[in-house]
Formats: sequence, C-alpha cells, structure tokens
Amino acid sequence: MHHEIQKMREIALVYLDRSGGLQKFVHDCKKYNDSKQSYAVYRFIISINPSDIAELDATLGNCILHNPIQAAQIFQSVCFIAIKTLSLIEQLQTEAQISILLKPTHLPPLPSYVLSLSAFPFNYTSQRFYMSEGIAIAMGTVTKYTQGARFLCTEETCPFSEGSFRYIRVHLPGATESATVRNDFVCSLCSSPLQEDMKFRVLGDKQIVEMIDAKALNALKGFSNDKSHFRIQTFTVFLRDELANKMKIGNHYKIIGIPACVQNGLQATACIEVNSVQLCNPNGPSFVSDNFKYLLSLTSSSCWRFTAILANIFASQVVPPGTYNTLKLAILLSLVQTCEKENADYLDLLIVTSDTLVIDRLLNYSICLLPRGIRHPPSSEIFPSVSKDKHGTGSASIHACSAVLAKGGICYIGDLSSYKKDKLELLQSVLESRMTTVFIPGKKYGEEADQQVTISVQTNFWSFVDVDSSSKKHIQKDNFLIGQMDVSLIPPNLLDVFGLLIYREFPSCQPSSLVHHVLKKAINPEAMLYKVSQQFRMQDYEEFILFAKNLHVELSSEAENLIQGYYLASRRVRRDSIHGSTLSASALKILISLSKAHTKLSLRKKVLEEDALIAILLLESSLTLKHGKSALCIAPNPVFPFDLSDENSLQQRDSYLMQCHHQLLKFIGAYGPGIQTNANEE
Repeated sequence: MHHEIQKMREIALVYLDRSGGLQKFVHDCKKYNDSKQSYAVYRFIISINPSDIAELDATLGNCILHNPIQAAQIFQSVCFIAIKTLSLIEQLQTEAQISILLKPTHLPPLPSYVLSLSAFPFNYTSQRFYMSEGIAIAMGTVTKYTQGARFLCTEETCPFSEGSFRYIRVHLPGATESATVRNDFVCSLCSSPLQEDMKFRVLGDKQIVEMIDAKALNALKGFSNDKSHFRIQTFTVFLRDELANKMKIGNHYKIIGIPACVQNGLQATACIEVNSVQLCNPNGPSFVSDNFKYLLSLTSSSCWRFTAILANIFASQVVPPGTYNTLKLAILLSLVQTCEKENADYLDLLIVTSDTLVIDRLLNYSICLLPRGIRHPPSSEIFPSVSKDKHGTGSASIHACSAVLAKGGICYIGDLSSYKKDKLELLQSVLESRMTTVFIPGKKYGEEADQQVTISVQTNFWSFVDVDSSSKKHIQKDNFLIGQMDVSLIPPNLLDVFGLLIYREFPSCQPSSLVHHVLKKAINPEAMLYKVSQQFRMQDYEEFILFAKNLHVELSSEAENLIQGYYLASRRVRRDSIHGSTLSASALKILISLSKAHTKLSLRKKVLEEDALIAILLLESSLTLKHGKSALCIAPNPVFPFDLSDENSLQQRDSYLMQCHHQLLKFIGAYGPGIQTNANEE
C-alpha cells in the first residue's frame, strides 16, 4: 500500500510539472512567503484534467475521481515536500498546514458521474465527484466560514501548548462549522483538552444557493404536451471562497462537486460542495423542418407571405387557422425576440380582449414553445423577494420568482387588471429599466449595514386586460378620439412601456368556426382537427423558433431611414398643447425590435424596408388604440385586412401592403422633412 501511494505521489509531481501546475504552485507560494506572516492553513487550488492524469497513471486517475479526499492528501504530501525542498515558504512547519483543493476540469461523460435528485437512489455518502446541472432559484448573501484553525494543548508543560502547528483543523466537503471548530478535542500526547488559538483562525467566504432541475420549469408553463411524470426537488449547493458570487440568480449552470448530507438539528439536507461552476448556454437547433423550408421556397417571391402564412396556421391546436392572425403574428414576433443578452431587444405584449378564455389558452400554448416560458401563478411574486435562509444561518436568501425564472423567455402574468397599484408601478419600473432591486435590511438578517441587490430581468412580458370586467370597475370617458379605446383602468405610463397594445374582440368573420373548434376539442382534446396541424407540429414550431431567435440580424440603411422618418413624423403629428408629443421615447426601440423580429421570423439576416413596414403598421395600430388615429390614417386591421384563403388573397395582401408603403412615404415626406426615403414608383 505504501509503495502504491509513493508511486501516485511521483505521478502527481510529474503531472504538475507537465501541466504547468507546478509553476502556478511556486507562484502562489511566493505570495505567501512575501507576506512574512504565519498562517494556520496555506490553501492551494490545483486544476486537474482527469483524461490527462488517467493516461499517466490509471490508479491515480481513479483515486481522484472516486476518492478525492485521499487524492488531495497525496497532492498535499507532494506540495509539502516541494515547499521544504525548494524553501518556498519559510513560515510553514507541518504538512497539516497545507490545504489542497482539487478542481477537475471535467468528468467522464458517463451516467454514473451525473447526479440527479429526480432519480433514485441518491448516493450522497460516496464523497466523490459528480456532475449536476440546474437553475439557481435562490441565493443567500455571502457569509464567513472557518477554512482552518490552530489548536494548542491547555497543559502548560506539554510541548504542544505553544508555538506548535501540530493540531490543525481544516474544512472538509460537507462539514459544518461545528465540525471544524469544536471544544472536545484532546491532546494525543497528554490527553489534556485542546483550545483554539483565535489569532490563527483562517476565514473564507461562503454562499448558499438553491438549484433545481431545468425540467421543473415544465410545471410552470400551464400547458404541455409532455405527459411524463417525474419527481423534482431543489438541492443546496455551497459556493466557497473564489466561487462566491460566481452564480447569478435565474441562470442555468453545470457544476462539479462532492455530495454530502448536512445535519441541521433534526433535519438533514442533501447538498453539494461545489468545486467548479460553468454557465450553460443551451444552443438552439441548427435546422428547421422540411415543411417550413418548402413553405419558405414557395413564398420566396414576397417578403411578407411567409410570415403571413406562419401566423395564419399557427396554434391550430388551440384556435382555427385564419383567426386571431394579428395577435398570432405578434406572439411569434415576441417569441423570436427572446435572448439572455444584456440590452437585448425586448418585445412585450398587452392584449385588450373580451374573449379571455381563448386568449388565455392561446398564450398558454405559445409559452410552451420556449424552454423558459413561465406562466406566473397568482399566489406568488412576479419579481425577486427576500426571506431568511432555511439552513439556520440567519442570513438573507433571495428567491428568483417568475420573471427571473423566465430569463431569456416569456413571463406570462395573466390579467393585468387583477394586480394592485403597487404591483403595477413595480412592473412599469422593471419594463422601463429591465432591472429590479431587492432591499435587505441588515438589522433583520444579522448584517451591520443594509444592502441593495440589483437583478437584471431579461424576459418578455405578456398580459391581457378583460374589457368587460374593466368597464364595470370604472366610469368610461366620453371624449374619445377616432379609433381610441378606453384603457384608462391601466396607468398611461404602463401602457407606453408595453411594446404592443393589441385589441382582439371575438372574431366576427368566422364565429362559428371558433365555436365548433372549442366544442370538438372539449370532446376530444387530442384530436387533430386540421391537416395543417399534422404538417406543422408543435415540435416543428419549437425548433423553428429556437433557430430563428438565434439569428443575428442587422438594419439596412433603407429600413433605418424608413423607421427614423416615421418616428420623427409621428412625434410631430401626435402631440397636444399640454403634454407635447404623445409618442414615448421607447417607441423607436420598439420599432427596431419589431423590425428585427420580423426579419428573424422570415429567416433572413438583413432588415429590409418590408420588415420595417410591418413593424410600423403594428405600432401605428397600437398607438391608435392608445391615442386615436393620426394623419397616417391606417385601416383598423392593417397587417391582415382580409382573410388569407388562397394564392389570390396573398397577392391581394401584397398589393395592399405596397399601397401602405407608398402612403407611408407620403406621410414621412409631409411631416418629416429632411428624412431621406426611397419613393420607388411601381
């Protein structure tokens, strides 16, 4: 056994030399030596590549993967000999003062190295490395823990009573504070009690994070075709020292660590001591289905037809094809305009409707097309909240809540009129800044000072307002402009920060088709009522949206000129003598976001004038609902003025949109002087 350990020490030294770890170790030693201060514990981090070390020696590789605590002792011996041989740290006295943290770069991609709390058995007693991944749903504040401590014998005549570093306690994975620092240790030489030398206690940073399997988000969608059943449980991870604050709430991470069981009174908690943290960025599929490719080729003669047909046939499992086309187009645009980047182009939707049941089903269906589509449960908070940590530390713990869990996706918050004034004000603030602040009172959570934690909210928000219920809650105004709706129940500033306001009354064109659809689905929920539902399945739309949302698009100069021209002209015509322009400053951002979204939905990478026109018509329709008609004077349903039933109707729509484009250029020429536009005569 001794020969085997000696051989592993030799291999460890060879690996450190070849991997550059020895050079880093010497550099770390120099920092300790230059400080001229004695420490109870000298901590070193050693990066380990399991593949490389297994090629050098399979025995050592196996020891690192399956018995990391013993492997750390082997590297501890090697490092101690290196320090003494090369005189790297003059203050170091004993091998026990060296604390080694092994950090594997990866683990073998085998099922036995993956830890999942949704699968049994959960082997938390093996104390070996596992890989796990999940979403950070709660984070505690950073607190202190004891990395290491020095103990001295209380018997004055004992040689270990002063100046000795024989009794050193070092934190091990899964150990609590009371396990590292206790008062029941005795001297091995004279059996007298040991007492801690407080001058040599070494403190480190500790942060407790609650994570959950990403599958758990399926339970928050409100609708799903997945009928499988599985058990989901949060698990606690400990981030220590350099890993503290490495995670952000709501993000998806892959971690490597050692599982342990922490006892807190009568309660035992399964946890993982994390050694490495890696951010997961799930890549979308690099393909779309053949049916979508064929449809794209058939409609290549027009920049408007592909997205029109997409909207027309979308969600045929929920509503009949050809109904709610404007709303469905807006939903698709919002779906492809989702990402986890800072300062992204967001597209929020607010629907005003008298048919809340169908609209609710349609929105529920749509959020399931994204991995991070969350339906906000009314009983919980939309934005992060703070409470006491449940592990007995007394510190604060921040909980993600719906908006943060929907990071890079959609947060569907239901009926907006059901929220109180303070919640609406908070929502408005978040929509304006895409940030929310959590206040942590220091006195309540054992801190000296109060803290404010700012969290970014990277999600699109969907909501609706029931015009029937809202009209009963307040007295309607009489002084409406042409085309304007009564939405006075919602604060005007909140209306402005929503990207699009869409009015959807019960479809008068085909009421019977919707009624028949609802009745047939009630009798047989699994029935495919339309051929198009089989040709373009829900999975096809999921793949399509994940592909389209990852496209990088750029504005062409023509599209930019058209957007700027419309924006400046609208600011001039939409104004009153009291408040000035009624067009908010965010309108320009919304126009750009809509244009880019239509380009992505068309599977192109360059924003054309045709994309900008659709964006302008959607925004102008939204502004008409808020403030009444302007000099542009568009039709009530400008993007889908009539039913799309055949090739002729698509051609008729193209001709209509060309007329709208010409009308828009005349509007810009009249009210936006100085803006260059391409007035092509066709």
